[in-house]
Amino acid sequence: MSPVVTLLVGLPEQETAITAHQMFLSRSPYFHNIFSASATRTVPLPHEDLDAVGCFLQFLYTGEYFPRIIKNPNGEEHLEKETSGSSNEVDEDGNCLLKHARVYTLAEKMGVSELKHLAHAKIHRINSTAKGELAYARYVYANTPREDTTIRNPIASFWAHRSHILRHEAEDEFRRMVLEFPQFAYDILSMVLDQKEKGIKDKGKDDKEEGESKGLERGKPGRKRPRLSTLS
Repeated sequence: MSPVVTLLVGLPEQETAITAHQMFLSRSPYFHNIFSASATRTVPLPHEDLDAVGCFLQFLYTGEYFPRIIKNPNGEEHLEKETSGSSNEVDEDGNCLLKHARVYTLAEKMGVSELKHLAHAKIHRINSTAKGELAYARYVYANTPREDTTIRNPIASFWAHRSHILRHEAEDEFRRMVLEFPQFAYDILSMVLDQKEKGIKDKGKDDKEEGESKGLERGKPGRKRPRLSTLS
């Protein structure tokens, strides 16, 4: 039988002990390296979130974690609920977004890419408010590297398309976010400028095609003056 390992989650004065089988923990490269280097049966995780660790263990044992992605009778995917209710409930404070964001960053640290992809998929099935989206954005920009465009680009794109409306719902929070994380503001600006540039290129292409079409309709080259005949 696989040995049982104790995980000490949280800082010493507030830590919680969780047990798990070494066989399942070893599916994570992070734990595999620990067990390969020593015979320890206790692993401290002082800076990890307890709920995220619980989701991580649930995934190692079952290949999923709550809430699951399920389909309604119409075939649309959404996250299941702990209690009965609408699947379109709004995440007012961003707590649901933060739950899966913490699972995402923990999966990255533990080297479990399947869990990382699953957490990211669940993030995009949550409806939230402007304040909730900013709380989520703050966590992501504080806990992921700039190179992680998988999770950062959708955030920048979201605010690039909606900031002119949503920022008024959370003016102070938006200002603090921009000042605290200049990269957040830069990413949004880059998205806006990319959209502007694409719009100009598309308009130029349409104008060119329209001009060529009119020239063909007249049966004459589009860029040359008509030749005048001197023959009587």
